[in-house]
Amino acid sequence: MERNELYPIFLKLHKLNVLIVGGGNVGLEKLFFLLKSSPNANVEVVAPHFHLDIKALAEKHSSIILTESKFKKKMLKKRHMVIACTDDLLVNKRIYDLSQKRYLICNIADTPDLCDYYLGGIVTKGNVKIAISTNGKSPTTAKRLREFFEEVIPEDINKMVENLNDYRKTLKGDFEDKVKRMNEITASLKNTQ
Repeated sequence: MERNELYPIFLKLHKLNVLIVGGGNVGLEKLFFLLKSSPNANVEVVAPHFHLDIKALAEKHSSIILTESKFKKKMLKKRHMVIACTDDLLVNKRIYDLSQKRYLICNIADTPDLCDYYLGGIVTKGNVKIAISTNGKSPTTAKRLREFFEEVIPEDINKMVENLNDYRKTLKGDFEDKVKRMNEITASLKNTQ
């Protein structure tokens, strides 16, 4: 049986420099979901032309830069991650190859073999964030799971998280004692259905 070996991490995109190459529908989708999860993400979008909705997003988010140009390899300087979603497979492959030479993590839209990472489904309720991956096999399944979790996770979960954080700060003792107390208090979460 095949196994998902991806390692999930939560990136602080307001501290990183992201490059999206492509200004069409797919570029719009990638930018929209980055901003939905990280509204202050530092993103430069490069394309000869931009979808009107990309321009509208850039107007609402001061951390977004639009560069009306074809891709040039110097655009990879001082980047942490790259997303390529042009309609030219050769350009996308070139971006991937150049990114690999610079040790940049890169995602080539709809080309799992040319991806160092995937942009999965994300559920956010205050401080609680859940990322969903299907190992690049079925974005539709990730979308449906995201919709499911958005419905079943209560809106007030953030209040519980904040209360537990306040309680955790009052605990005395060593690390093991604190973990034991927090495990006792949160054990009932496993049984709420």
